[in-house]
Amino acid sequence: RVHQVAKHMLYSSSSGLYSCPLAMTDGAMQFFRGSPKTASNPIFANAFSRLMSRDPSKFWTSGQWMTERRGGSDVANGTETLAFPQPDGSYKLHGYKWFSSATDSDMTLTLARIVDPIGHYVQGTKGISMFFVEVRKPDGSLNGIEVQKLKDKLGTRQVPTAELLLDGADAILASEEGRGVRAITPMLTITRLHNSLNAASAMRKILQMARDYSLRRKAFGKAIIDHPLHVQTLHRMEVDTRGAQLFVLDAARLLGLEETNQATEDESLLLRIVTPLLKLYTAKMAIATISEGLECFGGQGYIEDTGLPGMLRDAQTNGQTLQVFFNSLESRLEAASQSNFVELKEASKRLQGSSNNLKELLKDALNEGPTFMELAGRDLAYSLSRLYIGSLLVEHASWTEATQGDAFVAQRWCEQDLCPVVTNFNNGHYSQTGQLQNRTTVMEGYPQ
Repeated sequence: RVHQVAKHMLYSSSSGLYSCPLAMTDGAMQFFRGSPKTASNPIFANAFSRLMSRDPSKFWTSGQWMTERRGGSDVANGTETLAFPQPDGSYKLHGYKWFSSATDSDMTLTLARIVDPIGHYVQGTKGISMFFVEVRKPDGSLNGIEVQKLKDKLGTRQVPTAELLLDGADAILASEEGRGVRAITPMLTITRLHNSLNAASAMRKILQMARDYSLRRKAFGKAIIDHPLHVQTLHRMEVDTRGAQLFVLDAARLLGLEETNQATEDESLLLRIVTPLLKLYTAKMAIATISEGLECFGGQGYIEDTGLPGMLRDAQTNGQTLQVFFNSLESRLEAASQSNFVELKEASKRLQGSSNNLKELLKDALNEGPTFMELAGRDLAYSLSRLYIGSLLVEHASWTEATQGDAFVAQRWCEQDLCPVVTNFNNGHYSQTGQLQNRTTVMEGYPQ
């Protein structure tokens, strides 16, 4: 996985977003690899071989059509598509898929509720199953699929995303009945990793372009690389980019161990918490870094034919476990104690202090009630992400072949507020008073 992700990071930002269908294809392939039905069902075996093929004439891409009108993250209550059993054991799907990326894929995996002979179906998560659908019939016509409209998206326009009406689409049950949500979970882990590597790739590309431009562009009599303020901006971008890259590569390492059955229990738990943090934090980092990168080009950064504004638009669209998380931080910080770089000593000290503060806050959070975690959830995710990236940068700078620049990057990363959730808690942002202040400010002057 690490090798694949490293190569993909080099490719992604120049792929014209072909990386998007590849991400969903990767997820579908892994589903078939782990499904016991693949060996016994020739249709699934054929799909698996095509998803794996390096022969362009045989290779298939896959979609993942999960989102419906009421959809989003609430799959259990948002899935309204119905699956009607047929005499031959297949199904006919009827429903409306509101946001379907890679519409031109060869196949898709999608969710629906199976209808029994008297027209009943199970609500909630237990009623959802996953189905395999070939997009086209052997004669080339669409398989009971009608394209209602293409989405007029802010970014990622290279990837066709459509609203699709499934009107009797032929389908085969891919998961166990009622286990559709469980079946898509490993696929989501993979697509989250791809989302994050795409973000890191875009960050690196805009930084490379900005660095090259700084050698060519002159302002006030000298190249802009010779202006200290500009170099400071590039340096801050470099720190964030290296952090994002290490975050992605470590998640790839954990996923690779999991997929090859080599992961320890702690590594499996760590993967569970790292994956959603990775997607959230790298997406936010990419938006900030690319926005900053555009400004490095001056007015040219906002001219469409340079291709730069499109990078910004594309960037925007993209108890025991915690103990394992903190244990992983501790093990990385131990490595820094043997380093010759003095910068790592202070970085490790700040990481350790922030980690301890967060652990104390989490103990107190048990007495704060559910509203506290709802308010603090995003800040907690940011805090965990910053601590994890900081530990990776410190560990990386502790290796024997690390450079002085690696130590500087770790130092700069750890000089920021590593635990905004603790800072905001101490400032009362999650209290009743803080909530009232939020609402008063937001709704000020608006009739209610």
